[in-house]
Amino acid sequence: MATNAPFHQTIVSEVQKALGKKDNTGLSRYKIAKDNMRRRRTAWQGIRSFLFMSLGILSAGFGLEGFLIPNGLIDGGVTGISLLTNQQTGISLSILILVINIPFLLLGWKQIGKEFCIKSIGCIAVLALILAFFPFPVVTNDKVLISVFGGFFLGAGIGLVIRGGAVIDGTEILAIFLSRRRSISVGDFIMLFNIVIFSVAAYLYSVEMALYSILTYMAAAKTIDFILDGIEEFTGVTIISPYNHEIADFIKNKMGRGLTVYSGKRGYGKRGESNANADILFTVLTRLEISRLTNEVMKIDPNAFMFMQSINDTHGGMVKKRALKH
Repeated sequence: MATNAPFHQTIVSEVQKALGKKDNTGLSRYKIAKDNMRRRRTAWQGIRSFLFMSLGILSAGFGLEGFLIPNGLIDGGVTGISLLTNQQTGISLSILILVINIPFLLLGWKQIGKEFCIKSIGCIAVLALILAFFPFPVVTNDKVLISVFGGFFLGAGIGLVIRGGAVIDGTEILAIFLSRRRSISVGDFIMLFNIVIFSVAAYLYSVEMALYSILTYMAAAKTIDFILDGIEEFTGVTIISPYNHEIADFIKNKMGRGLTVYSGKRGYGKRGESNANADILFTVLTRLEISRLTNEVMKIDPNAFMFMQSINDTHGGMVKKRALKH
């Protein structure tokens, strides 16, 4: 061992050599591996985002050209405004979708970010080109089928593009902007915005046409929710029971799910407890698992207090990592 260097530096140098931490270039192998992993992850995320946006644009184009446009129905949001304006003025729908979205995208540049805005501009531009130069076949003339399936394909397109990190309808950008400055939620603003659009449609055309358009919007909205949340929509479950150990054991060992235990005190209970210490269980499940947990908790403690809340998404933990056990 060398003696012309400080003892602790010599130890570090010898350990690094023994573990092979450095290669001939002097760079850490761990750092190189980590950088490579990060690049692979970034590349995969980029490919995944591109696929989502591509499928979304095709689905939205099919919903518009195959169902809505040939039969004179509209949707909500910027798409609805574009369709109404197209029917009234004859201006190309491709141009209208691009032009009407521009103010919303400029707002999104400030509110959400540059990358989001660039992706959105690209998606809307491609959708406009598809509507202009790529004709889809008209599927049906039945108004109910048009409303349901036109809304489905349009909603699937919007949802997939959002999953890819962009939008093809800028209404929600404005809703987010106003919700931060006014006492109105995003959902309330979008609802009011669409009420105005469908009211104008009823005035210009007929109440029947507006009602079919509302059905289209509802189908699109439910499809967007399904695309974004999926069948595994998450639910947070809080359980308060003196039999918390048995319930926790069932959640961990039988269901294979993680949970968090909070320490609290009872204020009032059916058994007359007051100021008694109590462990509060919290876990996150998919909606397919709720019934199983509820039934088991009722067997262990029929008087257990449970409440549930919807959760849009989760990261980490054991929610997605383990398969369901039966």
